[in-house]
Amino acid sequence: MDELKLYTYIAVFGTFTLYFVIAWWARAASTSDFYVAGGGITPIQNGMAIGADWMSAASFISMAGLIAFLGYGGSVFLMGWTGGYVLLAMLLAPYMRKHGKFTVPEFIADRYYSKTARIVAVVCLIIASLTYIIGQMKGVGVAFSRFLEVDYGLGLAIGMAVVWFYAVLGGMKGITYTQIAQYVVMIFAYTIPAVFISFQLTGNPIPQLGLGSTLADGSGVYLLDKLDLVVTELGFKEYTTDNMNGSLDMFAYTMSLMIGTAGLPHVIMRFFTVPSVKAARSSAGYALVFISLLYTVAPAVGAMARLNLMSTIEPTAGQHLEYSKRPQWFKDWENTGLLEFEDKNGDGKIQYSAYKASNEMVKVDNDIMVLANPAIANLPNWVIALVAAGGLAAALSTAAGLLLAISSSISHDLMKGVFTPNLSEKNELLTGRIVMTLAILVSGYLGLNPPGFAAGTVALAFGLAASSIFPALMMGIFSKRMSGTAAIAGMCLGIGVTMLYVFQHKGIMFVPGTSFLGDMGPNWFFGISPNAFGVVGALVNFGVAFIVLQFTGPAPKNIQDLVENMRRPSGNASVNYH
Repeated sequence: MDELKLYTYIAVFGTFTLYFVIAWWARAASTSDFYVAGGGITPIQNGMAIGADWMSAASFISMAGLIAFLGYGGSVFLMGWTGGYVLLAMLLAPYMRKHGKFTVPEFIADRYYSKTARIVAVVCLIIASLTYIIGQMKGVGVAFSRFLEVDYGLGLAIGMAVVWFYAVLGGMKGITYTQIAQYVVMIFAYTIPAVFISFQLTGNPIPQLGLGSTLADGSGVYLLDKLDLVVTELGFKEYTTDNMNGSLDMFAYTMSLMIGTAGLPHVIMRFFTVPSVKAARSSAGYALVFISLLYTVAPAVGAMARLNLMSTIEPTAGQHLEYSKRPQWFKDWENTGLLEFEDKNGDGKIQYSAYKASNEMVKVDNDIMVLANPAIANLPNWVIALVAAGGLAAALSTAAGLLLAISSSISHDLMKGVFTPNLSEKNELLTGRIVMTLAILVSGYLGLNPPGFAAGTVALAFGLAASSIFPALMMGIFSKRMSGTAAIAGMCLGIGVTMLYVFQHKGIMFVPGTSFLGDMGPNWFFGISPNAFGVVGALVNFGVAFIVLQFTGPAPKNIQDLVENMRRPSGNASVNYH
């Protein structure tokens, strides 16, 4: 066994053993433990768990890759995803914790005095959560198949088994303590390679400062200026100024990600695990600190990975790398199919450019940048192994949170809340575990056989949360008069408009050939791309709700009193589990 594989086995299976031990120690004995960890998690612990819950395979693996290829335009992901937590901390989490329920559909049912509203919220939650899990499971399969050199399907099965053990056994209690461990693994796995590479390129070991420093080669050229020069010479857009599809689309994209983040039920659920309203506010603050440790490093990781990639393939302008002399990391990623070379002119050298006719790097998947970066930079094998463990921790931590959101929405909101209100606590706990097991099997199947629309629905997941759940929560807290009928109308129209817009550009259920307007800028509404349309859906939701409110009349007095009490800063509600 070679050294890299040995280190990888130690890092991956060592961390898995840690997760198993924690899950067994923190196993859930009641519905209180299973759904909200007994409500006894401290703000710092919850902040770390929220950080792990949010830093999914998309954040850990994909985000820096997107920034690497989008440049300035990729900042929408940084601003949107972190900005969403500010909205959560200021506008939603404290009030919902004060109300004392522990699922989003349950809060919506109480506030809008309607089982229909609860069912609509459950449908939105399940669609958004399943979409995310497909991405996490795919991340697990890719990471295993590359680093452990096992079949993609076997890697996926191992990942499913790990999640099943600690999520089904421990519920929110087991997941929380496991996510704290996963956060520690992730942050070390993300920052240690960044420190090495920043020091290697600029002589500055702090990546955030290295991004704005001059290169260590004594040329006096700034790293970003060098990157701009390298990419523009090959015909790509300037890294530091490319604003994607224009300023309006970037603004809409950022806002859609922000309010989508603030409306994601699996994130909101975490604020019900702390003992008080004050603790809910504190946990949001700690979460922002813990998330920012990774998110402020991501731009440096993206820029440095792009520079290293370009410099490897084309060491100097006009001097191309011979394919037969390509480095080992290049061969390894070719084996996964995520990196492809086609010798179009038959000279045995790699031409990499923005021009399709002459570009011989026919595939450079965004998702390889973070995982391949340590190898591209010739870092030690133990660092590469650490990144593998971090990528798997990111995928597993978020998958567990999403599975719990699905489980609670079906066992607690549908079964207990709508269809079988007399369900005992023991049977509700059993139902939650059975539902979670089924959800793992379904998500594993979708990860193994991803539908053609898997990538497209990630954008739809944010759009759904942004256009349906977020406005309903905001109006529920800040508009005492908002009625149930008006809120339901807003949610349905918000979702409807968003789905219609996405489907007409991306295809009905993302099936190729059914996009009757085509995914083309000229056909976009005010130049807003389908991925950024959630914010328009949210505006439709708000507008429709307030128009319908004029015809239906305000919410009953007891509901207005409930909202008034929820908005009072004093006092704490204990979480009502039934």
